[in-house]
Amino acid sequence: MAEAEEQETGSLEESTDESEEEESEEEPKLKYERLSNGVTEILQKDAASCMTVHDKSPVKINQVSLDESGEHMGVCAEDGKVQVFGLYSGEEFHETFDCPIKIIAVHPHFVRSSCKQFVTGGKKLLLFERSWMSRWKSSVLHEGEGNIRSVKWRGHLIAWANNMGVKIFDITSKQRITNVPRDDISLRPDMYPCSLCWKDNVTLIIGWGTSVKICSVKERHASEMRDLPSRYVEIVSQFETEFYISGLAPLCDQLVVLSYVKEVSEKTEREYCARPRLDIIQPLSETCEEISSDALTVRGFQENECRDYHLEYSEGESLFYIVSPRDVVVAKERDQDDHIDWLLEKKKYEEALMAAEISQKNIKRHKILDIGLAYINHLVARGEYDIAARKCQKILGKNAALWEYEVYKFKEIGQLKAISPYLPRGDPVLKPLIYEMILHEFLESDYEGFATLIREWPGDLYNNSVIVQAVRDHLKKDSQNRTLLKTLAELYTYDKNYGNALEIYLTLRHKDVFQLIHKHNLFSSIKDKIVLLMDFDSEKAVDMLLDNEDKISIKKVVEELEDRPELQHVYLHKLFKRDHHKGQRYHEKQISLYAEFDRPNLLPFLRDSIHCPLEKALEICQQRNFVEETVYLLSRMGNSRSALKMIMEELHDVDKAIEFAKEQDDAELWEDLILYSIDKPPFITGLLNNIGTHVDPILLIHRIKEGMEIPNLRDSLVKILQDYNLQILLREGCKKILVADSLSLLKKMHRTQMKGILVDEENICESCLSPILPSDAAKPFSMVVFHCRHMFHKECLPVPSMVSGWLGHHQLESSWCSQRDVLKMITILLGHPLAQSYNLHLCLTVSLSHQKK
Repeated sequence: MAEAEEQETGSLEESTDESEEEESEEEPKLKYERLSNGVTEILQKDAASCMTVHDKSPVKINQVSLDESGEHMGVCAEDGKVQVFGLYSGEEFHETFDCPIKIIAVHPHFVRSSCKQFVTGGKKLLLFERSWMSRWKSSVLHEGEGNIRSVKWRGHLIAWANNMGVKIFDITSKQRITNVPRDDISLRPDMYPCSLCWKDNVTLIIGWGTSVKICSVKERHASEMRDLPSRYVEIVSQFETEFYISGLAPLCDQLVVLSYVKEVSEKTEREYCARPRLDIIQPLSETCEEISSDALTVRGFQENECRDYHLEYSEGESLFYIVSPRDVVVAKERDQDDHIDWLLEKKKYEEALMAAEISQKNIKRHKILDIGLAYINHLVARGEYDIAARKCQKILGKNAALWEYEVYKFKEIGQLKAISPYLPRGDPVLKPLIYEMILHEFLESDYEGFATLIREWPGDLYNNSVIVQAVRDHLKKDSQNRTLLKTLAELYTYDKNYGNALEIYLTLRHKDVFQLIHKHNLFSSIKDKIVLLMDFDSEKAVDMLLDNEDKISIKKVVEELEDRPELQHVYLHKLFKRDHHKGQRYHEKQISLYAEFDRPNLLPFLRDSIHCPLEKALEICQQRNFVEETVYLLSRMGNSRSALKMIMEELHDVDKAIEFAKEQDDAELWEDLILYSIDKPPFITGLLNNIGTHVDPILLIHRIKEGMEIPNLRDSLVKILQDYNLQILLREGCKKILVADSLSLLKKMHRTQMKGILVDEENICESCLSPILPSDAAKPFSMVVFHCRHMFHKECLPVPSMVSGWLGHHQLESSWCSQRDVLKMITILLGHPLAQSYNLHLCLTVSLSHQKK
């Protein structure tokens, strides 16, 4: 339960009640303050009896009522006087009754001429209405059930409570539409009066004793009316509360309840009046849920009764006035500033900062920066230095002055390391002294942390020469410290002192040395350091050197590596892999290097190189007894018989000998191989299995001595026969395919030669170059057309006797081109054997398409 604590100010003679402070993690919904402006002095002499609220005309008397416009007010007093008047107009009603008038309520729209009505309540409820002659007439709405205790008017509905219950009257139909009886008749209605409030035009909330009822006024269906009122009331919610109700007010869909509390003393076991409570509850159908509950400290609460408390509210401002005989307290709905105050009071700085950021446009008394600084101080006080430093990024933002102030605060408590990861590095940039101070702190106690900051921080944040000198001073004490050496190299790099940086990297054999060389083009500085680079990482060094031949020549690299032939071989080998010709001047040298350090790649080198001196290579391979390489060189030099002999005598590998003979494809080599193998059964088996497709096996079989045992002879012979049969089948298959393809192509050629050839006016004689067709189609003409599309007049042929032999009696006469053949194409295909033998075809086409009729 949250508690509202108020500190009273006043004269020294006034007795005060001190609030009991209770710790709670639940934020209250309301805040409280006392009315000033003379209210305190007034209530020192007189007791407050009632109150109504409006932002224009608050008046204190027995009962006060204002219309919704705040321009008309009704007042009733204990002496029976009733007065209704306009605050800004001259109209007025004044009447004195012979009995006390406890309540009065003016029409909510009294400002309108058609709504000049009000009700008063004493022993009966009277309705006053102004007639058309500006005269007032009264009518009794209800009497006979005791004093009228409370009246609330909303829209066209008047609700009142007497000793028996609550009634609602419809002013438009002039009918009473409901009666809600009192639940607990044991409570005196004058001591525990009924509390009424309208939530809206059709929802009435009734609080009496410990019971709350929410009533909804609804329209009755026309079919149900008969003699009944047009409206009826339905109780939509009803529940009991823990304490006695002194007042009710709506708050959105919730209720504000002012409760009168009685408690029993644990010591005396006597009942006493406790502080009143202001609760916010969420009504449900048969129960309610408590949202917040505050105990109020009001003057003289020990002597007050339930009837002494009143709750009034201002709908537009969410203000709630708690009235007691000697005190008036205003409850306001808490705003974001109040919410932040509460969070700060509970030391919930993270939530307060978040609330301020979300509502920064609405808060008036707080600043995000102030809350953030308070949060940082709170974290530092609790020893949570890393969290405090991390929050600086968000809270301090780009305020360089605040950053520097906080850094000095962290220095005072010895926590510069905690804030170092979060210092701004770009926008803003702090004074160099700040960064240098932190670097010195790390240098004194944490080399690794120092190195990390040097890597992460841009070199222009601090004075580089100052830090370099500090590192060199520390290296005097520990000259082999790799962390400090590497960091010094990085500092030299920032300072563009690349020579010193490179020397340190090479000493440390650090992987970044190649990146440094590439990035800053330091090739001129490494010409005398090639061996160091190769010793560090030969693969990366060779790649770098080969990629930058224009900066460091091949000759220079080979010279530098002269005393380290193993490294020289690595370099030349990779050079040869990239380009077989660039290092040709070193190919002779590479023979020895391959033979010494990399024999597996010697033979591929000999095969790929065309600049290698074969005699020198053969000498070296023979000296080292490299058989395979010697065989290759002998073969390449044309001495295939010696190479084959070496394979058979040195390697004793029949398969390799057969493979070598196949590659050379030399009959003499096969003869030598057979002669060498004739007395060696395993060799004979190998030859029988592989010789069939290259040499006639009979040559070998005839030379096999009788009685010689040959392993797997039968299988070898079967394989020879199978290979022979396979060759026969392949030949027959190929022959069939060849014959079929030849026949198909011959048919295709014949079809092509039998096709007609179009002859029209655009064609010319290849001899005289005149149009092939005569201009006068009636005249007879003859022509010769070859398959190659060349056309001749018969008389223009270069060899008339030959053409005459071809044409024979197939010459074209003039009668063929008669008038009836107009618009017709005549094609003569001549299949003369002589023409076919020369792959020529004679075709004559006469076109008279130029004649339309």
